[in-house]
Amino acid sequence: MDLMISRRAMLAATTAASLALLQTRAYGFTERNMTTSTLADEILAQLRATVDDVAMPLASLAAIAVREGKVSFEAYLGRRYIDSANPALDRPVDANTLFRIASISKLMVTLGVMRLLEEGKLNLDADASEFLGFTLRNPSFADRPITLRMMLSHTSSMRDDAGYFFDSKSGLTLADVLSPGGKGFGAGKMWSPDAAPGDFFQYANLPWGVIGTMMERVTGERFDRLMQTRVIDPIGLVGGFSPVAFSPEVLGNVATLYRKRTEENGKEIWNPAGPWVPQVDDFVTSPPTSRAGDDYVPGTNGTLFGPQGNCRLTAQGLFRVMQLMTNEGEIDGKRVLTTASVRAMMSRQWVDDEKGKNGNDRGESADGPADTMNAWGLGVQHFMDRTGPGRGDRMVEPGGFLASGHLGEAYGLTSLMAFDPASRSGLIFLVGGVGADPFLPAGTYSSFFRYEERIMSALYPAMK
Repeated sequence: MDLMISRRAMLAATTAASLALLQTRAYGFTERNMTTSTLADEILAQLRATVDDVAMPLASLAAIAVREGKVSFEAYLGRRYIDSANPALDRPVDANTLFRIASISKLMVTLGVMRLLEEGKLNLDADASEFLGFTLRNPSFADRPITLRMMLSHTSSMRDDAGYFFDSKSGLTLADVLSPGGKGFGAGKMWSPDAAPGDFFQYANLPWGVIGTMMERVTGERFDRLMQTRVIDPIGLVGGFSPVAFSPEVLGNVATLYRKRTEENGKEIWNPAGPWVPQVDDFVTSPPTSRAGDDYVPGTNGTLFGPQGNCRLTAQGLFRVMQLMTNEGEIDGKRVLTTASVRAMMSRQWVDDEKGKNGNDRGESADGPADTMNAWGLGVQHFMDRTGPGRGDRMVEPGGFLASGHLGEAYGLTSLMAFDPASRSGLIFLVGGVGADPFLPAGTYSSFFRYEERIMSALYPAMK
């Protein structure tokens, strides 16, 4: 699934023994006069210890620290493809490895939206129905128009409970799914019955399928192709939303995502000492296929192409995206977006009131610990460095890193691109699989997984 944060609402208790095993302090750098090689060696040692942890092994890791707009540290560990029968066929992770970046894809899509806004094809505050060809309304609030701004800031009142991907075999269009009386209408599931559009934050994937459909309809182009021409190619990235279109070389560099998890009688069974089980993107044994048939009509069902989480990029590619954002729309001296567009993306649209009255920062559970979502722009999360009894979005153990960017999680992968626009510094990581239940143990100073805390806090000194 491409749900990004609902996992964090399910954090469970852990044994004292396993907690002690995984609570290695990850930051430990207090002196800026350390030599670069010493610092790099220490960071690499901590990352290796995290990847090779016997209680929580990671299949692969690509990690980058950025200081003042330049890469100050990078590391590539583990394997992008694992052959349990013949390890000689394993393929290592390197700078050319592409990962499914999961929900960071939403930020990528927002870049495409801003391109279309600049072309005059979309409008942030107009009724989205104008761009869809059918009336988009929450049936409980039929007099309240839903706008692109609401969808980009997760305040549209749409929910994921009835799904957010409708494959070509279903024959469904988004009009079928979202319109009362439609053959795929998920009454009481697609829409919040209590929160009016614009009034309440609820992270959801479905709005991004709607956004992708809007983008298709106003351009007449398929979503994956328009993202290639409007975003991927202009930024100079390798990858995109359609692996079937990748060259053999690029396809061979895509990381398979793994877990050490099986299911028996509907119950998850994790075995950190067991084999890695492929989840998705095993293109070595199963080449990709097209998500849309030759008869697909752009503007009818953008969920096919996974706007919410289906983009594949390298860690270096995410660094270029970070450069674009911190340079306010420029990359390699070329302007891709106007400064106004980037500033609009970064503008704060929602802030958690810390009382739960204006949003759900706990994913799908109202009973879980405070989650990592405390503020949002347009397709951009703002990390507020909150911690304390309820924990929250503190990214590094010493605190003090106020950042913007996005998180991702899908099929064993977790990902992060976070940056401070003022200093043009930030962190990037892509984990290609986990070997144990990531909720065990919980993070020690945040609502992140413990291994994510270790990675971020290890990288942080190279960013400062």
